[in-house]
Amino acid sequence: GMNAAVRAVVRMGIYVKAKVYFVYEGYQGMVDGGDNIVEVSWESVSSILQVGGTVIGSARCKSFRTHEGRLQAAYNLVQRGITNLCVIGGDGSLTGANLFREEWSGLLEELAQNDPCRTPLVTLLRYKNLHLPWPSLSYFFPSVSRYLLDENTSLLYGSVNLLSYFYSHQRTFVLEVMGRHCGYLALVSALACGADWVFIPEYPPEEGWEDTMCVKLSENRARKKRLNIIIVAEGAIDCHNKPITSEKVKDLVVQRLGFDTRVTILGHVQRGGTPSAFDRILASRMGVEAVLALLEATPATPACVVSLSGNQAVRLPLMECVQMTQEVQKAMDEGRFLEAVRLRGKSFENNLNTYKLLAHKIPDAELPKTNFNVAVLNVGAPAAGMNAAVRAAVRVGITEGHKMFAVIDGFEGFAKGKIKEISWGDVGGWTGQGGSILGTKRTLPAKYLEKIAEQMRTNNINALMVIGGFEAYLGLLELSAAREKYDEFCVPMIMVPATVSNNVPGSDFSIGADTALNTITDTCDRIKQSASGTKRRVFIIETMGGYCGYLANMGALAAGADAAYIFEEQFDIRELQANVEHLTEKMKTSIQRGLVLRNENCNENYTTDFIYQLYSEEGKGVFDCRKNVLGHMQQGGAPSPFDRNFGTKISAKAMQWISKKLKETYRKGKVFANTEDSVCLLGMRRRNLVFQPVAELKSETDFVHRIPKEQWWLKLRPLMKILAKYKTSYDVSDSGQLEHVAMLPKEAVPAAI
Repeated sequence: GMNAAVRAVVRMGIYVKAKVYFVYEGYQGMVDGGDNIVEVSWESVSSILQVGGTVIGSARCKSFRTHEGRLQAAYNLVQRGITNLCVIGGDGSLTGANLFREEWSGLLEELAQNDPCRTPLVTLLRYKNLHLPWPSLSYFFPSVSRYLLDENTSLLYGSVNLLSYFYSHQRTFVLEVMGRHCGYLALVSALACGADWVFIPEYPPEEGWEDTMCVKLSENRARKKRLNIIIVAEGAIDCHNKPITSEKVKDLVVQRLGFDTRVTILGHVQRGGTPSAFDRILASRMGVEAVLALLEATPATPACVVSLSGNQAVRLPLMECVQMTQEVQKAMDEGRFLEAVRLRGKSFENNLNTYKLLAHKIPDAELPKTNFNVAVLNVGAPAAGMNAAVRAAVRVGITEGHKMFAVIDGFEGFAKGKIKEISWGDVGGWTGQGGSILGTKRTLPAKYLEKIAEQMRTNNINALMVIGGFEAYLGLLELSAAREKYDEFCVPMIMVPATVSNNVPGSDFSIGADTALNTITDTCDRIKQSASGTKRRVFIIETMGGYCGYLANMGALAAGADAAYIFEEQFDIRELQANVEHLTEKMKTSIQRGLVLRNENCNENYTTDFIYQLYSEEGKGVFDCRKNVLGHMQQGGAPSPFDRNFGTKISAKAMQWISKKLKETYRKGKVFANTEDSVCLLGMRRRNLVFQPVAELKSETDFVHRIPKEQWWLKLRPLMKILAKYKTSYDVSDSGQLEHVAMLPKEAVPAAI
């Protein structure tokens, strides 16, 4: 994702008419100067979006730690008139950058007797082990959660991709992942692959963990689970601060249980690979935000970290972030592990709690007994991550004391009595499987109301969780409206959005959309690569989504497309002609390939064939054209780490809501819920996960075209166009504001803040 950030900074900088320079080889290049600092053009960052690592290089620099080295670096910047820096690095890079900024005036005075000035410095965070705490696109309590540019890519090319191999053998696998001082990757990997045990430095196991772990592994194997997965962060420790290594864990399992056990150390494979769609979009948004922050900075503005909280850009004081890192490490060193977890933030804490809730079954004798029956069903088209959501719902429901039922084939199957009790072990291994194991259909409940009510009465169903897309939303509206006639529907009902189209009102994100976006991005990369070494070529790609242009727009942003045609932004032949002319001019330069995405229902007349023929005709002599319709491949495949974890966490939270509502509505031996707030959709809204009555969402819905009336991602349209070299306006009303790190103790806030 670093190259995506570099590309965004360069192109946004040029867009605002700034001169932009590359500094090759990090601080070493800044100290050495010469050809290491060069002005760049728009074309300098073409075709780097899909490349892993960083094209401008990175190096540790001892000389920059000295005053003389920083003085030389300042001289090299002043020589070229560089007054702003955007640093992409980890906590060491950012701490050094902040020191450089603080010394700037003194360095200039030392170089020449000019008026002192200060270089606004914005730091763009990219750190593998997530040492620095900062808000992000993570989905439980995002205002104090963290993410990193390449966490999603690390999981895609790391532990998650090994599962298909692991399931082929009846073995125990011990997987070591990066995380010398932070267990974020290990913890999120454990959630994403349903690991049996995880070791992280912030939360060491209790005394006697060896016995407890072996008992859990034996129980899982007794339930005919084909494999056991144990994930170990490289910095894992026990409660006495002694290391727990992957080899130690393996030897323990072999000696105590005699299981065939293998160790896999992922190492630097986690740093490589093509960046995921999520990482490219995140990096692009952060790069643009960094440029805006530079433009707005004053001499009094502290060095800051640019990040995202939910869908909201934010800026955090750099030194507060560094100070938080130090506070976490201090807490671990002193054995205050619960405090270390708390200091990592709510996201980390809730990831840990969710993992513990789903990974280890409480003995039946210790489970509470509520006598409530809860049914789970999938509705609509299949979406990757549905099975992870069902698994979380079933296991949290059982932990809460409910009896869980699975409905096969959606509302149609419900009417036919395809309903069965489902146990903890039945959903083992579901996290990484694509499609819908329960089966799903688009059928709405309206014509089956009487039969569904009969099945709910027969099976004494006290609550419903519906996981699906727009049909699930319509289905809950129909069931809610039928309450006047059927008392059986007067129970708590909740919907968890799951659709590749991401067209459900009330939620910025849906389970399955990230996997589809990765498929689109990967396919676009391969299609562009197919033209390597040939003459200039433009590809026209059609995506799914119905009338919702999310996949086309975000796919265009992630793949570096030149245009994306969507229903929400109407266009005519004049705009098409302008796009062709714009692309033709670009292709006359060093640009070799062009990419145009089209949402399948963006316009009934300007079809994919029409656009293909238009570009082919108008581009004659400059480029030739090819077209591809991606089709249902966007719905298939194993879910991405993002969809696995989002589905797991949002479903767990939905089931906890059901438990709360069941207690509130249980009166005189019966559950009776007929208020609007007892039929809800749980969705991500900007920074928060919000429960919203489906009746209130009707006013926000375009039922004809099956899309929300307002969609957050439309604000990213100008960003996509700017990065494609269009002259357009950019709305800065949503740009980040400086905030303080919420979890930092007051006494730890640096005096300079």
